[in-house]
Amino acid sequence: MAGFQPLKIFSCLSIWFLFHFSTSNSYTLPDQYFINCGSPSDLAVSTQTFTGDEKSHSGYELSSSDSEAVEEPTLSAIELYQTARIFRRSSSYEFDIAQNGTYVVRFHFFPFSSLGNLYNARFNILAYGSPILSNFTVKNSNSPDFVPVQEFFLPVRVGKLRIGLVPFDVHSFAFANAIEVFLAPPDFFPDSSVAHVSGKGQKEDYNGLLRSPLHVIHRINVGGDNIMPNNDTLLRYWIPDDDYLFNKNTSRNSGIYGGKLNYQSGGATQFHAPDSVYRTAKEMNINNETRLNSFNISWRFDVQKQAKHLVRLHFCDIVTPTTNEFTKFNLYIYSNFRQDIYPYGVISQTAAPFFIDFVVDSDDSGLMLIHVGPKSGDDAPIAFLNGVEIMEVVDRFAPRGSDAKRRNLFIIIGPCVGGVVLVLIILAVFMFCLKRRKWMPLETADGRLVYLYGGSSHSRTSVKTTSGSVLADLNLGLKVPFSEILYATKIFNTKLIIGEGGFGKVCKGMLRNGTKVAVKRSEPGHRQGLLEFQTEIMVLSQIRHNNLVPLIGYCDERDEMILVYEFMENGTLRDHLYTQQGESKESAIGSKFSWDQRLRICIGAAQGLVYLHTGHSRAIIHRDIKSTNILLDKHYVAKVGDFGLSRLDQVDRTHVTTDVKGSFGYLDPEYFRCLQLTLKSDVYSFGVVLLEVLCARPAIDNSLPREQVNLSEWGMSWQIKGELDKIVDPLLLGKINPNCLRKYGETVEKCLQECGVDRPNMLDVLWDLEYCLQLQNTAVVREPYEDSTTDVSLSLPVFQRLPSASLEIVKDELNDESYGYSGGDEVFSQLKIDGAR
Repeated sequence: MAGFQPLKIFSCLSIWFLFHFSTSNSYTLPDQYFINCGSPSDLAVSTQTFTGDEKSHSGYELSSSDSEAVEEPTLSAIELYQTARIFRRSSSYEFDIAQNGTYVVRFHFFPFSSLGNLYNARFNILAYGSPILSNFTVKNSNSPDFVPVQEFFLPVRVGKLRIGLVPFDVHSFAFANAIEVFLAPPDFFPDSSVAHVSGKGQKEDYNGLLRSPLHVIHRINVGGDNIMPNNDTLLRYWIPDDDYLFNKNTSRNSGIYGGKLNYQSGGATQFHAPDSVYRTAKEMNINNETRLNSFNISWRFDVQKQAKHLVRLHFCDIVTPTTNEFTKFNLYIYSNFRQDIYPYGVISQTAAPFFIDFVVDSDDSGLMLIHVGPKSGDDAPIAFLNGVEIMEVVDRFAPRGSDAKRRNLFIIIGPCVGGVVLVLIILAVFMFCLKRRKWMPLETADGRLVYLYGGSSHSRTSVKTTSGSVLADLNLGLKVPFSEILYATKIFNTKLIIGEGGFGKVCKGMLRNGTKVAVKRSEPGHRQGLLEFQTEIMVLSQIRHNNLVPLIGYCDERDEMILVYEFMENGTLRDHLYTQQGESKESAIGSKFSWDQRLRICIGAAQGLVYLHTGHSRAIIHRDIKSTNILLDKHYVAKVGDFGLSRLDQVDRTHVTTDVKGSFGYLDPEYFRCLQLTLKSDVYSFGVVLLEVLCARPAIDNSLPREQVNLSEWGMSWQIKGELDKIVDPLLLGKINPNCLRKYGETVEKCLQECGVDRPNMLDVLWDLEYCLQLQNTAVVREPYEDSTTDVSLSLPVFQRLPSASLEIVKDELNDESYGYSGGDEVFSQLKIDGAR
């Protein structure tokens, strides 16, 4: 949770402590348990009393072998945050629970500097002996995204609830300012199945939501302001959504609705979210100019990687002036899943709050994408959203203790029985295989390879597509026998694996003729499949260029999908720029390029993209340009690879798609927002790569402060200030010609324009990079009148730029092993002069 300034917290919490809680609903906030940690006395907070944990009390008990109370009364006027309890060893609070149900368990962590500085705390939180929060550290209270609360929804049974605070290691400690434990409202969560959105966008039922704790990660008041506990029915924080918008120009705040909210049976209640959430919304920023070019409103939220999250989306139609009977729009999650939102189908009134729950599988980006947008062809496009809650499903939760004793017998017996059954199944399958298949040696006496088994002539390239049409066998003369693949990779020896991507693992190998190859083999569960396999074969079989990774062949025998490329000895561009989080330093190749080398690599990659865009009768949009898809051969020549997501069409054709594909951080915001794919989408992605090369950091780095997470946004903020030199790779400090850096920054800025029509084409980008190289290697004196807008080409000798048709080149015509653009030497020979563009 993010978005609070500390001074706002202080003042608003002071109001909270004057809060008088009352409601006409049958549920009222229970008075147990509210604990004032580290204090000898109770603290009255209106109708709530936070009891001091240093004195005897009924209902709960503090068990601690090594803890101490600390106090810093001068820190703030918020009395609850003036004390804390520090735990040097594993400690716990035990609560008497008289009613089964889902409980709100809320921890307050406000660090101060007494006795060792609470900012240094590092600890785990346990419930029933099982972790619900691991390796937790508290952010600095001066940080703009600081919130002093960690909140959970916990399934609890009658008996003892034990909440443990455990230091992470012997050098650390735990602490807490306050703890709240109380029963959540009935029917707060559905007791039936919830729609489950898988990583591939599939929707299915998810059962057992209430069996696992939920950790609140985001609670967002969309279109509104901060909501503090004194204005919330369950004493919650809600924060504005502006910092999470992908593009703020696509939406506007609806304003505060002053009419009556029509709470209805089957919809939301005042406990699901306060009125303040449903009285505000974000709606589409539609005017006469944009009405025909409708777009989505998109948000991105930090989440746990590869985890399940409960996503609760709040809606209330305060946008349409009368009935919402004809109000319909689309909701997207991760661009792979779409659902119609039809308020009238849920509640037959306007201004009637309701919510929709999903359990969503996050991917490995650490971000969750949520969009709302109009229905296609809608004469009056509309879309809105009022609130978002995202809670991680803590599926690692396995309670231990008195309430779990009945399960112990099953825990012991279950694996034993399962193991026996598994062994029997394996034996049965093995015996069946021996009868049905004849094992043959891998290599015959004459050296020829044969199939491991009897083999099959089944070809993946003749399988029906999702549209139902049958694709004929590609018959491109590129087929490689599976036996040759096995020989080249030593039967896919794991020691030869050199990488893994969306298609599958990549293995180094050598064919019988001595050719070194990279073998990419599809695996179940990866994001790309048959369509990407066929696309890459079709694209690479029609093109050939010195700056594109050559496809040697493919194999589609026996349900295999294997692509064979020329081996790139020096790996990916990213390998030479930085080490990703979680990788060891040794995992990177380790060499660091000079600025001159980096420019030459960028020029080579740009040449490959120019050929894709202009050197073929049908333009090719790569759609996944990133530093890991730019590979380097033994001479460090840059080659663009991975064409599985590519599109072929006429040069000026705009592609409209409902399935956004690519790598987050490199995605064209216009493509992301409007679902329109153009050649300029590649230009944007390449602009991100150019920044990556300059700064030597990932396009997305969630470990950095929020304003630095997205490289393109962060880099452009410095470029606009004219201070791009402050974020360059430290290894390049003082080694880049200032004029070169200025031109390079201008080139990046043009590539990263929000609208595709404002970006240059790839040929222009290539020319600019060539000019940057000239500036880097020659002492170019700039006159005072030569500013960033000067068209230096005006001072060049007049010559005709060759048409795009002249760029269709085949590999055999290439004579230059360096970065030179083959077939275009007549053009680029003009660039070998000082001051050329």
